[in-house]
Amino acid sequence: MESHSAASAPRPSESRLPADLGAESKSSLRMGIAVEDARKTRPMQVKAAVENLNFWYGETHALKGLNIPIADRQVTAFIGPSGCGKSTFLRCFNRMHDLQQGSRYEGTITLHPDNMNLVGKNIDPIEVRMRIGMVFQKPNPFPKSIFENVAYGLRLHGMKNRGLLSEEVEKALRGAALWDEVKDRLNDSALALSGGQMQRLCIARALATKPEILLFDEPTSALDPIATAKIEELISTLRDQVTVLIVTHNMQQAARVSDYTAFMYLGELIEFGEAAKIFTNPSKKATEDYITGRYG
Repeated sequence: MESHSAASAPRPSESRLPADLGAESKSSLRMGIAVEDARKTRPMQVKAAVENLNFWYGETHALKGLNIPIADRQVTAFIGPSGCGKSTFLRCFNRMHDLQQGSRYEGTITLHPDNMNLVGKNIDPIEVRMRIGMVFQKPNPFPKSIFENVAYGLRLHGMKNRGLLSEEVEKALRGAALWDEVKDRLNDSALALSGGQMQRLCIARALATKPEILLFDEPTSALDPIATAKIEELISTLRDQVTVLIVTHNMQQAARVSDYTAFMYLGELIEFGEAAKIFTNPSKKATEDYITGRYG
């Protein structure tokens, strides 16, 4: 899939952007950012289609005419400077903004194959959140046992059989690469885990309910390098199970884990394409300037 700009989205005005932000990039980047060759030719099948998405916090127009295809069972990373709308966009998928008064959506996020508009006024946000999982910046385990943290969502779905619960909890902990570390202390408090283990427990809790899309909002920003590497490795393996969207400020991390990358600025999509293309030869000079550290 070729890298392309958001042609159907409003073009940012030059007065609001760094110099030459809208210009085309004319040269390949010479960067120490590697993208796995094996991911470059994987065909895209669309899991969710974002079309002309706008979002307001009260009078603040935070997202502006976004058009982005979300690839099924692949990792899409969102990059851009602080305040560009990355996390705001991510939270549209599970309707987190509905918890704030004055928020408003326009446009659609169509979830396939049943063509549900996730931001439709007639769609129950609770139903959306049952299908879209999320892992936040800081680990947020419940003050319960390790077992009950993972079983929580399953119980909400009506699962009561202890044998089935145990089986699904183990599957989720294995899926989050945590089982071997906690299998002998499932009844211990989740709050006794290390930061990295807590974050993987939160991933297991999200995986237990078999979400169709899993959202990661800067999931490693509060972790040490060793824990970060484990989370990145986990995200790379999760693409075989679930569609993953990740917001990150770390360019190297985005290049390591993503199949597709979107660069955002001031609530607008500047460029979207395969990670290999974005990080080596972006179409927009704005993207090149951000990736190479000229601003942001």
